[in-house]
Amino acid sequence: MTDSKGTLEAGSASFTEAPPGFRLPPGLTLGPVRLEVADLGRSLEYYQRVLGLRALERNDRRAVLTAQQDPVPLVELNERPGAAPVPRRGRLGLYHFALLLPHRADLGRFLSHLAAIGVYPGMSDHLVSEALYLTDPDGLGIEVYADRPRSSWRMNGSALAMATDPLDVEDLLTAAGGLPWTGAPAGTRVGHVHLHVGDLTQAAAFFHTGLGLDRVILAFPGALFLSAGGYHHHLGTNTWAADAPRPTEGDARLLEWTLRLPQAAELQAAARSLVERGYEVTREGNDAVSTDPWGTRVRLTGGI
Repeated sequence: MTDSKGTLEAGSASFTEAPPGFRLPPGLTLGPVRLEVADLGRSLEYYQRVLGLRALERNDRRAVLTAQQDPVPLVELNERPGAAPVPRRGRLGLYHFALLLPHRADLGRFLSHLAAIGVYPGMSDHLVSEALYLTDPDGLGIEVYADRPRSSWRMNGSALAMATDPLDVEDLLTAAGGLPWTGAPAGTRVGHVHLHVGDLTQAAAFFHTGLGLDRVILAFPGALFLSAGGYHHHLGTNTWAADAPRPTEGDARLLEWTLRLPQAAELQAAARSLVERGYEVTREGNDAVSTDPWGTRVRLTGGI
C-alpha cells in the first residue's frame, strides 16, 4: 500500500507477485558467494585492500572472507590457476554480487577510501538504494551499496520506482561524517546477486515458479528482479548478454550462491517445489543444491 504521495508504507509488498505454488519466506537472507579465480593471492590482495574484507580461513587454494570483526562468511575464493577472465562482452552467469553495508555513512566512507587509493567505481542512485560498482582482477562484478529506508521507497503505478540515476557524490561523502573507512563494518552482508541469463521466461520458471521467489514489478527492459518479504531484490536476472557463452570449468566465475531459510521445513519445501517442476536437486549434508539453466549452483541452507 502507499500513502497519498505514493510512498511505500513499511512492510508493503504491493509491488511483488507471489509464485503459483511454494513461496519463500520473508525471513530469507543471502549467504556467501563462492567464486572461482585465477590467482588466490592476487584476489586476496584486492578483496582486502579495496573492499576491506578479512580472511577468516585460508589455505593454498581457498580463502573465506568476512567483514571486520564479524564471523559471517561473505565471499569464498577458490583458485583455479589459469582460469580465464571474464571477457569484455560478458559471460552468462555472474553480472555482479552485491555487498550491503549497514548504513549510508559506511558507503560514504567507502567511497572516500576508493578515492584515496585511486580506484574509480561506477556509481548509481537506484532510488531504493545507492550503489558503487567495481570489477575484481578476474573481471567479476561487485556492487557495494546501502539501502534507503523502506519508508522512502515510492511506487510508479503498480511498479516499484527504481532508476539508474547519477549519484549525489558530495552528499554521500558528507554522510560519512568525516570518519575514515576502517574496512567493511560488522553487519555487512550479501544483499543480492545479479545474473546474466539466456532467457527471462526460463529464469522465471526456475527462480519464481520453481524456487519460490516473488517477482518484483519493475520497468527494467530485459531484466527480471525477484525477492522475498517485499525487498527490492534478492536476485536480479537480465538478458543483456544473452548471446554470450556459458562459463566453463576453465573460467573465472560464480560457482554458487546461497539462500538461508529460517526453518529446515522451508528448505525441504523449496527443494520439493524445484523437483516437482523437473529440476534436479542434490543433498549435501543438511543443504539442498540445484543448478539453474545456465550452470550456476544455488545452495539452500536451513537456519539463519
